[in-house]
Amino acid sequence: MSDLEAFRTETRAWLEANCPPSMRGGADIAVTDDDDNSIWGGRKAQFKNPEQKLWLDRMGAKGWTAPTWPKEYGGGGLSNAEARVLQQELGRIKARPALMSFGLWMLGPVLLEYATEEQKKRFLPQIVKGEIRWCQGYSEPGAGSDLAGLRTQAVDKGDHYLINGSKIWTSYADRADWIFCLVRTDNTKKHEGISFMLFDMTSPGVEARPINLINGQSPFCETFFTDVKVPKAQLVGKLNGGWDIAKRLLQYERQNISSGGFGGGGGQGYDLEHAALDYVGKSNAGKIADADLRQRITTHKMEARAFAMTVRRIEEESKASKGPSPAVSIIKYAAAKTNQERTELMVEVLGTQGLGWEGDTYKPGEIAAMRGMLRAKGNSIEGGTSEVNLNVISKRVLGLNDAK
Repeated sequence: MSDLEAFRTETRAWLEANCPPSMRGGADIAVTDDDDNSIWGGRKAQFKNPEQKLWLDRMGAKGWTAPTWPKEYGGGGLSNAEARVLQQELGRIKARPALMSFGLWMLGPVLLEYATEEQKKRFLPQIVKGEIRWCQGYSEPGAGSDLAGLRTQAVDKGDHYLINGSKIWTSYADRADWIFCLVRTDNTKKHEGISFMLFDMTSPGVEARPINLINGQSPFCETFFTDVKVPKAQLVGKLNGGWDIAKRLLQYERQNISSGGFGGGGGQGYDLEHAALDYVGKSNAGKIADADLRQRITTHKMEARAFAMTVRRIEEESKASKGPSPAVSIIKYAAAKTNQERTELMVEVLGTQGLGWEGDTYKPGEIAAMRGMLRAKGNSIEGGTSEVNLNVISKRVLGLNDAK
């Protein structure tokens, strides 16, 4: 038996013994933008199902929420091949995710690359175990697509920095425990005057105000900082060297979004084809009765399959090169387009039942379809607008120069 086969056998046995019954079988944990869901972890998590907490604790202790991170920082220490086996075995029993986390997807990878040894040992184990929920302080009212134009100030006060300013579109800031934040530490330079800092959201002077979206949810916040004290030990990387970290983290963010990390997709439990057969009807041949709709659903499913295969290929290339490439911008653009098309098709398939907002005359999935379609409009804005991503693709992937 090869080492990898032995690892598979051991992994399968461990999962059988440690994955609680309610955490397997394919039923989704609802992950909605307005739900304080325990799957995100953190100090404010409320575990309605005790088996979800047990599953998180067991996976966190094993390091398998971050399987390829080094063991000395709480990770699983697995090779890429072993991590693939773990995912296959989790998929075999249809295990629910133990943890979903900005710390896992975005912050952790850049801490591994840029943080001091002390910072890694302090923060990474907490991320792995889901003890701290993180939010991202990037965009500002006057610095969205032009992120490097940010104005939130961090002034050197000797043993700490004093932060004043505001951020916007801060996902789940009202539920997060800590924030990873871009601040300006030099007003004489643009990109070279930005630093990357970490601080507690319970620090005096921090205030998060939820923003209501058109779909009735509030995943985003305005976040205000008034004389917030941040110890100097919480500066990551070099002073005024935060822009390089920011760019790297954005690549990880777009990679996550491209792999299905969009929030509030709506109707995710419905398969388009099966929904169309139920709501539109079948032909004598057992196919979707509406030929035009059938053709458009088929085209979408083909594109979605091709997209999924491309994401897998780029993920493998990223692992081989020790990080995401600018090609992630291509996938992020395609992910937004694909998700928007899917949610629009779903509303069309459901007909008048897809127009519901609330009430007993609509099933939960029908209500989720309309809310999901509206929420998906933001997919081409969050994580970098589609227009910005197209510019990145033209310059950094295709090597095109600006028109002269």
